[in-house]
Amino acid sequence: MTETYVRAGKINWTAKGSGVRVQERTLAPGQEIPWHSGRIRMKQRLVRIASFLLLGLGCGLLGAQDYPNRPISIIVPVAPGGTIDINARPLAQALTRIFGQSVVVVNRPGAGGAIGTAFVANSKPDGYTVIMPRPTIAANPVADELFGRKPSYTMDQFTSIALLSADPNMLGTRIDGPWKSIRELVTDARQNPGRINYGTSGNYGSSHFITEIFANAAGIKLNHVAYSGGGPALTAMLGGEVALTPVTPSQAVPHVQSGKLRVLASGGAKRTPVLPDVPTFRELGYDFEYHLWVGMLAPASTPPAILKVLRDAVRQAAQSPELVQSLAKMKVEVSYLDAPEFEKFWREDARRVADVVKRLGRIE
Repeated sequence: MTETYVRAGKINWTAKGSGVRVQERTLAPGQEIPWHSGRIRMKQRLVRIASFLLLGLGCGLLGAQDYPNRPISIIVPVAPGGTIDINARPLAQALTRIFGQSVVVVNRPGAGGAIGTAFVANSKPDGYTVIMPRPTIAANPVADELFGRKPSYTMDQFTSIALLSADPNMLGTRIDGPWKSIRELVTDARQNPGRINYGTSGNYGSSHFITEIFANAAGIKLNHVAYSGGGPALTAMLGGEVALTPVTPSQAVPHVQSGKLRVLASGGAKRTPVLPDVPTFRELGYDFEYHLWVGMLAPASTPPAILKVLRDAVRQAAQSPELVQSLAKMKVEVSYLDAPEFEKFWREDARRVADVVKRLGRIE
């Protein structure tokens, strides 16, 4: 490489096309320095770095313009047929129509949702792998710490796209059970601490949390019985194995209509239209809400331009009559929130879940 020398006078160098002008010191007569030395070389490096950054930004924008150009996977970290799954499938169909590109639901169950969630947390942040997580997504990292395990994922590995629905969790009992109201249940539980059994979908799950939040607010002690899922827990309650179990509106309505189930209270902010006679916990004097929310998250480093494409598409899908009607048939009401509002919503819920896990402690 041939070196260029700058002699006496002021060194003035402009990087073409960069808009950057560098003015250096004045040299004495006869003094000379190599062009590639010292501070000038440093300035060159800075301009090169800026160029690479601008190139990277340009590539990101070009990638967003071309996105999506292959199928998108929505990871559902539970088995088919549950609340998340029945939200994800009609949303995937709507997004397929909007993008003109396949959007598929992939179930990756196991370890209380941790397997599928960790898979997405460690996926390439390119917008082609997103997740509709369990609403108890915050429970696994806290439980891992309680058991001395390294968490398989952390909450800061995700960013929000949108909330799709937020069904209230509701507390149900048999129609021929001993209580016709929450007040009667609380009175009985105070007289018989730890003797009333309730069934849930498992340790550290949504149904476990709402019952413990209620019991803590009411100052009572109930006995937890974990089942392999929400369906088996509901069957056990209707069969008399346990006295209570949390249910969603879609689970409750058929059994209420058949005269088998009484719903004592709802964790919603307001009464649900499909069961308008059921009061909320807040109405009854218990200051909490608890929703079985379903939303979409992406790996945290996903480019903002791609996140915007996803956000816009989910917003369009949530407003489509096809999706609204599809979910309504399953007694699910669309409760759309865009990323900023959803971020606040689920981060607050995550803190509440973490507090409950810490209060429960280790459950073997």
